[in-house]
Amino acid sequence: MTRHIRWQILLILLGAVLVGILLTYLAINYTTVLRPGHGGTYVEGIVGSPHHLNPLLSGYNDTDRDVCALVFSSLTRLNEYGEVEPDLARRWEITPDGLTFTFYLRSNAYWHDGTPVTADDVIFTIRLLQDPDFPGPPDLGSAVWRTVTVERIDRLTVRFTLPESFAPFLDYTTVGILPAHLLGGTRAADLPSIEFNLNPVGSGPFQLEEIEVKDETITAIVLDQFSRYYGARPYLDRLQFRFYTSHQNVLNAYEAGEVEGIAEITTADLAYARAFPSLNLFSAQIPEYGIGLFNLQRSDLPFFQDEEVRQALLYALDRQQIIDDALEGQALVAHSPLIPGTWAYNYDIPHYEQDLETAGDLLDEAKWRPALDGIRRKGPHQLAFTLLTRSEPERIAVAQMLAEQWAPIGVTVTVETASAPEMRQALENRDFEAILVHIALPGDPDPYPFWHQTQIENGQNYAGLDHRQISEVIEQARVIPNRKRRQELYYEFQELFAQQVPALLLYVPVYTYGVDERINDVQIGPLAHPSDRFRTISDWWIVHRRVFVSESEAGRP
Repeated sequence: MTRHIRWQILLILLGAVLVGILLTYLAINYTTVLRPGHGGTYVEGIVGSPHHLNPLLSGYNDTDRDVCALVFSSLTRLNEYGEVEPDLARRWEITPDGLTFTFYLRSNAYWHDGTPVTADDVIFTIRLLQDPDFPGPPDLGSAVWRTVTVERIDRLTVRFTLPESFAPFLDYTTVGILPAHLLGGTRAADLPSIEFNLNPVGSGPFQLEEIEVKDETITAIVLDQFSRYYGARPYLDRLQFRFYTSHQNVLNAYEAGEVEGIAEITTADLAYARAFPSLNLFSAQIPEYGIGLFNLQRSDLPFFQDEEVRQALLYALDRQQIIDDALEGQALVAHSPLIPGTWAYNYDIPHYEQDLETAGDLLDEAKWRPALDGIRRKGPHQLAFTLLTRSEPERIAVAQMLAEQWAPIGVTVTVETASAPEMRQALENRDFEAILVHIALPGDPDPYPFWHQTQIENGQNYAGLDHRQISEVIEQARVIPNRKRRQELYYEFQELFAQQVPALLLYVPVYTYGVDERINDVQIGPLAHPSDRFRTISDWWIVHRRVFVSESEAGRP
């Protein structure tokens, strides 16, 4: 009996030694790390309310655009560099003359009701865009689409034929696609009033689960992961958007633990948001710039037509100080009418840094001399003008700093404010002397709408730039399919712009987004729209699992 017990003790001791050896081996050669796991709900607070959860109408409302970015898919999409990449279309072919685009759809793309996505859905969507009564935003390219012939090749192939080469065309294929089997027969004019707008069925990574309503107002939207999505499966099971009436209310909701993300943190709220130790802030440039436009067509403002005067006005500015003081640092100095980081951006163009001596010399050379009151004059004209800006604190602060920085070189500026509708009216009627605005740019860098001669009277060339060489360069760039040649032409355009200074490029705004530290692997690059913050949503995770990995896999030295 005693011998039997001794053997049992010996076996137990031997087992303990073996376990110890095994644990020592694992401790030396392996470690445990957290890996993303599937599950969890992310809750985000947004200022505003959804109205049309329809990608053909969502451009009017950022809240709609946010939801549509997750629910719907497009033939193509833009990456962080502004380049077009596959989405519903797995690939496409372009004929050498740039006239014919053939798209091949994925065979594993489904609508949220289980119906396959086909060429019929693409054609149906484009027909709505082509309709003269289409009520959606112009930047979807309805005017362009009306010139395009659409052809169904087979169930998963669609072809577009253009009347002439148009290099930016691919950018227009990023429009969201609607389900023909649910909306077939819908007239374009009726799109704003259809029930689908609050009960959408898309083909994106998340599908509508629930809309919460209180007092006839939508207070929340719940999205569930779509199990048959053709792309990478998201780690998150569910997203919830909660809607608030003010930015302060969203911040209060975060402080109370009601939300984990803040869709936009304004410049005014930045210091308040930074006080939360658990809130990670992400900033990214957006494709627009703050710019001061001169009315170059006004004969009673001859100084704006003088290249040396325009250069002097830019040399007089400390734009970084304006950004730091008026915008809390939430912008980048703009040196080009194209956006930094895109394939067309020219990093070698001249930069105008503040130089009051050079500014004064240029004005002297242009024969604008200081009078006894310090204001420069030339003949009967004073170097004085009115700067119109939107009646918002940030815009007013920028305009006032511009006026202050021009005063030392003998330029007098009166700042006037206007509401958003009044600003639009002033631009459309060209009823301004100088105006401070934001110009949003499309994914493709085509500057034709803003700076070509043909757009002076009825287009968006609000400054009235009438420069034949610039017009010829951007004309060529929009009809040449070869990107390398387009890049060369856009480099030339930016060099001409820097020399001519037809407007004052001030800053590229930065969008700031807040996400609680509980949400992992959030990454935000340059954005075409704030809704592009969800571009990497499939990588975000809350739930984790602990796994053994070797030291080399764990990245230890």
